[in-house]
Amino acid sequence: MELKPADIVSSITKEEFINNYYKTQKPLLIKGFARQWEAGEKWNFDYIKEKAGEQIVPLYDSKPADANKSTSEPVVKMKFKEYINHIQSTPSDLRIFFYIITDRLPELLHNFTYPDLGMKFFKRLPTLFFGGSEAKVLMHYDVDLGDFIHVHFEGNKRILLFDQKQSPFLYKVPLSVHTIYEVDYENPDYEKFPALKYAQGYEIFMEHGDALYIPGAFWHFNRYLDAGFSLSLRALPTKPLQFVNMLYHVFVMRYTDKLMRKLLKKKWVDFKQYWAYKRTHKKLKAHLLKQTA
Repeated sequence: MELKPADIVSSITKEEFINNYYKTQKPLLIKGFARQWEAGEKWNFDYIKEKAGEQIVPLYDSKPADANKSTSEPVVKMKFKEYINHIQSTPSDLRIFFYIITDRLPELLHNFTYPDLGMKFFKRLPTLFFGGSEAKVLMHYDVDLGDFIHVHFEGNKRILLFDQKQSPFLYKVPLSVHTIYEVDYENPDYEKFPALKYAQGYEIFMEHGDALYIPGAFWHFNRYLDAGFSLSLRALPTKPLQFVNMLYHVFVMRYTDKLMRKLLKKKWVDFKQYWAYKRTHKKLKAHLLKQTA
């Protein structure tokens, strides 16, 4: 894979952001972004344990979902404070996925300020994501195709980003928003997955308080290098074609896949993986022929 860093700034005006990143759909890392929040010092594990420690939270690991179970079924559940203590003291791949602040911890809404960058945020869904030092999130893009600001806290995180033009090289699974499960984006096997060599993307390292702008429909792979958590602030698609594409993803593609998974279980999952492998190599062959023509 050919990876390059995203642009990095310590501050940016709304006009600069809109013209240079939002309109061009280009990632941007804003260092120390959360330090400007009046309550920025509250974004840590101790505050979460104090305010929500007794809540029972569902936990997920880094393995692909069992084909015979619902994709939303957690590996285990435990008290929030016990989970945080666990990932702080022990290497772990356990994650909390899509913790909706407005439903579970609404007082946190007073501890940050939506960035004035020209994005129309969907304020119903500010969400938190937690992970231990061995946690990773498989390569995927979000089904709602929305742009979002991703703010990280407590430790370091590595993120890989690819735009949709790179899909032919990433082994995209049909009727899904993820790639083949077997692909290891930390140690790519170019013999088994040769198309990966031609993928061009971004590699970003985040520290406490950093904010990353991720354009809509960008592929992203997340790896927690230390125990930490992140806040995502989403903006839904506004252009007509993007909105229609979002509706297709959410209401047609996703439910078709769920139905087939329910009916065929592992056979459907295995078929899609095989289909992705064959289709990618067919596109790779066409790409190489075009280069040599």
